[in-house]
Amino acid sequence: MHPMNQEILWLGWTGLHMTPWKVIGMVGALMFGARWAVQFVASRRARKPVIPRLFWYMSIVGSLMTLSYFLFSSKQDSVGVIQNLFPAFTAIYSLYLDIRHRGWKRDRGAH
Repeated sequence: MHPMNQEILWLGWTGLHMTPWKVIGMVGALMFGARWAVQFVASRRARKPVIPRLFWYMSIVGSLMTLSYFLFSSKQDSVGVIQNLFPAFTAIYSLYLDIRHRGWKRDRGAH
């Protein structure tokens, strides 16, 4: 069995069966979900709907982490692959458009 699919023994006290791939997948899912908190805070500060660049970075990293979990872990779930492939592509394209439209340093000095 590949080491990335072996249980992390020191996490056994939690009662959860955790492997390195599962940790990567969970962190990716948390990051993908937490991007909405980033968007909420940015919109609240601006008092209008805003999507900060960090939202796109978190989308890409979160999607790629969960995608790697579904591709490379013992799970190998095609539904999870499809579910995370499209958001990763969309986030990469949206980040590309944002950088192309506003430049690299749009969030710096905007206050």
